[in-house]
Amino acid sequence: MTGYGKAEAVLDHKKITVEIRSLNSKQLDLTVKVPAVYRQSEYEIRNRIGKRLQRGKIDAYVSYEITGDSVPVNIDRKTFTAYFGQIREIAAENGIDWNGSALDAAVVPAVLRLPEVIQNDQQTVSEAETQALKRCVEEAVDHMEQFRIQEGTILIADLLRRIDRIEQLKEEIVPFEKARAETIKTRIRENIESLGIPFDANRLEQEMIYYIEKLDITEEKVRLQNHCKYFREVARGEEAPFIAQELGREINTLGSKANEATIQKKVVEMKDELEKIKEQVLNIL
Repeated sequence: MTGYGKAEAVLDHKKITVEIRSLNSKQLDLTVKVPAVYRQSEYEIRNRIGKRLQRGKIDAYVSYEITGDSVPVNIDRKTFTAYFGQIREIAAENGIDWNGSALDAAVVPAVLRLPEVIQNDQQTVSEAETQALKRCVEEAVDHMEQFRIQEGTILIADLLRRIDRIEQLKEEIVPFEKARAETIKTRIRENIESLGIPFDANRLEQEMIYYIEKLDITEEKVRLQNHCKYFREVARGEEAPFIAQELGREINTLGSKANEATIQKKVVEMKDELEKIKEQVLNIL
């Protein structure tokens, strides 16, 4: 399920930010990006996120911002010069007119934000800062789960409306079943009579009853009703895709036995609702 969670932890000299984004995926595909100073905590961050979210294409970003003067920082001159020189070269290659100090002043802030230009002289991370980082990760996951729950509630409501519609269509089939049987009998008699072949009326009636019994859809309707009922119970669970598949099996059988235009039309509408259910149910897991 898609989702987004963000949390911040403010310390005396630093603000830590954790952002988590998630897209739909059947498996867990987790990417964690942390600054070098927090590299030792990356494994635990990955475990905390993976254990709670379990599924989805998830990207987690950890960043920090210096907010006080208590932590010394330096500019890596070699890295700065390398970035600045490359930008000048790219500008020249693309015919960009480098107009002296004005453009220099615009480029400098951008270069300072590039990786490894600003070096933090305090390489050790205190226990308090490590704990703040962990709390920040947990809070971001909490927000992600709240986002997912909210979206899931909306999706569940949509799924159940579509299940209601399938049940409604099933009931709309009933009036056409008896009429269908008479229509089939009449068509068979007319076809035989048009051939001018003598036949035993009693035997023909027996054969037609046997044939129409094979087209009976009572069992399929009962199973379809049971699947709809069970789907409501497990809509949020792992069984939902399987039950959706079973719904499709019964609807397809209804279609193959329909032998009547209106019933076929109702079955097509059922299939349309079921396809939307199958798409949505994967978004919930």
